Amino acid sequence: MTQRRSAWPVVAHVVLALLTVLALAGVWYLGASVWQLVAAAGAAVLLHVGAVVALRRPWVGYAVGALAMLVLVTMPFQGWTPTMLPSAACFPLTLWRLTMRVSLRSSVGALVVAALGIVLTELVAWERQPADVAVWTRLIEGGLLLLVMAGVWLGALLVRGRHEAGRRAEGERLAAAVAEERASIRRDLHDVIAHTVTVMVARIEAAAVTTSDRATRRELGDIAEAGRDAHQGLRAMLATLGPRADARPLSLEVLPELVASAASPLHVVTMAEVGERRALSLSAEVAVVRTVQEGITNALRHLEPPVGVAVVLRWGAGEVVVEVRDDGGSGRRGGGGLGTGLLGIEERVRTAGGTLVVEGGDGGWVLLARLPTKEGA
Repeated sequence: MTQRRSAWPVVAHVVLALLTVLALAGVWYLGASVWQLVAAAGAAVLLHVGAVVALRRPWVGYAVGALAMLVLVTMPFQGWTPTMLPSAACFPLTLWRLTMRVSLRSSVGALVVAALGIVLTELVAWERQPADVAVWTRLIEGGLLLLVMAGVWLGALLVRGRHEAGRRAEGERLAAAVAEERASIRRDLHDVIAHTVTVMVARIEAAAVTTSDRATRRELGDIAEAGRDAHQGLRAMLATLGPRADARPLSLEVLPELVASAASPLHVVTMAEVGERRALSLSAEVAVVRTVQEGITNALRHLEPPVGVAVVLRWGAGEVVVEVRDDGGSGRRGGGGLGTGLLGIEERVRTAGGTLVVEGGDGGWVLLARLPTKEGA
């Protein structure tokens, strides 16, 4: 298919050139002199050259084609009109290629030049035509030529518009793909690394409280502080990666390990399931896991130990209720802000067809997500 597309212009040039040779032979038979034939042949060559040059340098190619048409128009031969020469079809081609490449205002200028050339052509032909030929024939021919050039110009604009729309759509698809990849990176950093850092800091703090050696306690405290600084830096970096997006699938089977990894002597994290486990859609299953993870992470990050966190999954015929409740610890840590984790969880839950409610205060916070099972969807 590609070879045929690249070959057809060559075939068209060859066919037009052969037809032009035949036309010039007919003109010679009608009495044209040798210099007239040479001039017409030279103009035909210029028309073909202009059409080729217009592919890369549209204005130069168009100027060459216009010059060739001017030569044909002004040739002193009775009854001659440049429309008789098949190679004259190269001139509309130069207009097409120019319109495809330059601005709309410039293409309008080129169309005006073509229209003036047609007017000049018909004026010269009218001056040379025999007395018994009606004037309206020139008007009809000029009108048809104007329609052809205007049609070529409009057609080029329409094709150019479709090409530009295609390029814009491709650019939008590429931008969407980049945004999706950035969101995927952001999600993984937040849901995996940020959670791991939070759990690590919590366990270090627990070790610092339980040790009796002051130097060790001080060192562990410094490590925990460095971990919190790293977490804040990670949150700042996540803010530059754009909005969140849904991620690779997770399974409910990771919940016990997730809860166990967050527990420490100063962080009591428990999990219980009430009712018979039901089938969930992929998006709902991911939302359950991430809701539990976010609830635990927020409690460990924002509350001073000792902290208690209870995770409960209540299964019903049409929905599962995910509850993550903390006891408020011994107080809230200052600073840090709320981040974007809860916004991301709310988006996940809503996408899965559920709702998320956050309640609480000084006595503890509760994340309550309701998600439909496949039976209730």
